[in-house]
Amino acid sequence: MAIERVYNVDVNQAPVQFTGNAATRVGELISEGGNENLKLRVYITGGGCSGFQYGFMFDEQSNDDDTVIERDGVTVLIDSTSIEYLQGAEIDYKDDLTGSQFVVRNPNASTTCGCGSSFSI
Repeated sequence: MAIERVYNVDVNQAPVQFTGNAATRVGELISEGGNENLKLRVYITGGGCSGFQYGFMFDEQSNDDDTVIERDGVTVLIDSTSIEYLQGAEIDYKDDLTGSQFVVRNPNASTTCGCGSSFSI
């Protein structure tokens, strides 16, 4: 059974859905790195061919303004500015014939680039 806890927000209204596939892959990457204190930070930056782009990095620290989501032993951090752009989004991990990658399905994006790593609102 997947366990998901959300801090700083009502658990029934989680602002971002983090799938089991994504949690499994992040857990594998953390184990490979050998540092169990790592958390996945998801953020939005300016740039990319559509205006904004998604960013992923590992971080040991959470900030006071972070939304913190836990699923299957993995912690996801999203800063207060990025959460505004990610409200209602789903973060998934896919591994198929076209390749392996994290995928963000963002209902706020009015357009996305062909590779799916940048968007505009």
